[in-house]
Parts: sequence; structure tokens; C-alpha cells
Amino acid sequence: MSANKGVKMMFFDDRLDERKMKILRAIINDYIDTAEPIGSRTIARKHELGLSSATIRNEMADLEDMGYLDQPHTSSGRIPSDKGYRLYVDHLMKLSELTHEEIQSIKDALEIKINELSQLIRQTSVVMSNITKYTSIAISPQLRRSTLKAVQVVPIAKGKALVIVVVNAGVVRNMLVKIQDSITPDQLIRISNLLNEKLTGLNVEQINRSLIRDINKQMFIHNDTLMPILDGVAECIEQIDNAEIFLDGTTHIFNYPEFKDVEKARGFLNVLEKKKIVRELLNDISNNEINIHIGNENTIDEIKDCTLLTTTYNFGDMVVGSIGIIGPTRMDYSRVISAMNYIRKKMNIEINKLFGENVEDS
Repeated sequence: MSANKGVKMMFFDDRLDERKMKILRAIINDYIDTAEPIGSRTIARKHELGLSSATIRNEMADLEDMGYLDQPHTSSGRIPSDKGYRLYVDHLMKLSELTHEEIQSIKDALEIKINELSQLIRQTSVVMSNITKYTSIAISPQLRRSTLKAVQVVPIAKGKALVIVVVNAGVVRNMLVKIQDSITPDQLIRISNLLNEKLTGLNVEQINRSLIRDINKQMFIHNDTLMPILDGVAECIEQIDNAEIFLDGTTHIFNYPEFKDVEKARGFLNVLEKKKIVRELLNDISNNEINIHIGNENTIDEIKDCTLLTTTYNFGDMVVGSIGIIGPTRMDYSRVISAMNYIRKKMNIEINKLFGENVEDS
């Protein structure tokens, strides 16, 4: 069974016999650990393959000819190519298990009292980066199907009020609006009550400026009084539907020798500063699997030396957002995939608790 249920899987190469696959697995595991090109003597000495150094060297040459290994310098050992990593992830890798301490740290981070969805997404991003030691990316959901729970208009000062909108995921948005100086607190309470009567229980996707204009016609309150408040409600609704982006552990990249080159590291960081690009990195929310894009499988030039792993999180059966890990192609895939699987499962439980759904924990 494949370790990776990603979007892109290599067809198995029938030129690869068992001996070649054992050697390739050993090279990739060692290279992930050391970041140093691996030679045939190292494989012969360290791994009990029952093969001579000369035999291993010949097999390594074949693997290089087949595109699974690269040789950085003529006299050096080999390193995995993107194709080699892809074969490793799809067919050769054995998933590791998280330690009890790692599992407990994830639970402790995500089971704290969280009443707001974006806080949970941020917390998940932090714990994922802490566990994997790579850069994590998360995007909050566009909550078009969440339900509006309450609207409140609160006087702040003469000529100013705060419009507060709450949806059932615990998401709260507010907007300061200018109102007529003559509006009293009692009038704002009446407007709040009327808005709750008209809007509470509707999905966010049902509430738009057209609906709000219709409400304005029905409420028999002077336009100059009501429209600034209704505009504030509309702005809060639009904020709820705009996804937030969370990045954590961006400086982890400097811990890996592949990114000791300042220009290379700067290019990586520049990509993460561009919100539009980050959204594109996380735009595949069509399934619940872990999608893995290795090296040149990425479409953005600045991360063609990186691996991007993404997965989704859900409310019930509905995919609502995505999270990811990005790091060098020399990544500890086994550990990262195990961590993402567990974190995604735990995150889905906590999201459904926030929405008031009955879920079973583990």
C-alpha cells in the first residue's frame, strides 16, 4: 500500500528490482539524516544488504541513469533526485509513529478552551510547525455556510457605534461606524433587535448587500439613521467570508544546509510574504488526503527546491479549508506525514466541537 495518497503518484518502474529499491531506500534515509552525498562504502558498511561496495556502486550508477539519483560532483556520492523522492514517498517509505510526548503536546495545544475558529487555525499552524520543525501554512475557511447567531449595535461615543456580528463557529467581527449624533442608546437597542429578528439563523452566504437593502425598506427607519449601521453589518459579513492566512516557523528554513545560501533563503521567504501566492499553494481542497508536491512538481520557481504537503480540514463532511507544510525536498517525509495525519484528525474534532456537533475523540 502506498504511504502517500497524494495528487501525483509515480507509476511503478518495472526496471526496479528488489535490490535497487533497498539501495535507493537506504540512500534516501541516510541523506535525509545527514544532508551529505551517500557513497557505496557507507551503504555497504551501515546497512546489512549482503552486497559488496562494488555491487552497490554499480547499482547506484544504474539508479542515476534511471533518474532516481543525482551526483553533485564527479568524486562525490549520490543524492536523491525529485524522481527518487517521489518513488520513496509513494512506494518505499515506512510511516513513523508519533511519540507519546508529541501526541500529548498536540492534544494540549488544541484542547485548550478555544471559542473562535481563527484562533484554532492559528494554534494548529503553530503546533504543526513545532512538531515538524518546518514552516507551516494554514488558511481559515470562507464561512459561507456558517449561521449568523447575533447582531449587536453598541454606542461608543457621540456620533459613533460599534456593529458586532457573531456566527455559530464563534467567529466575531466588528466595525466602527458613524451615526447621527441624535441617535439614542434605546434606538440602537431597537435596531439591534430588528436586525436579529431579520438575520439570525441565516447562512452567511444568504446575507448580502441586496438583502440588507431590502431589510432597510422593511424597517421604516430613516435612511440616514439606518444605512451606516447596515453598511457596517455588510462589511462584517464580508470580513467573515474572507480567509485569513497563518504562517509559522518561517525561520526554520535556515536550520537546513540547503538554504544556507542567502539568495535562496530570501527567495523562499519572499514567496511566503505574498498572500496571493500562499493562497494558490493551498487552493487544492478537493479531497481529504495529504497531497505532496516535490521539487519541480511545484509550479512556483522559488519553491522548486522545496516539498509542499497540503491537506484539508472539515466541518462534518464539508471541506472548509486547508493546511500545509513546506520545507526542503530533503524532508523527513515519514514523520511529517504522520504528524499531519494526526493533527488533521484532531483539528477536525475540535472544529466540529466549535460548531456544536457531537464528535468522538480519541
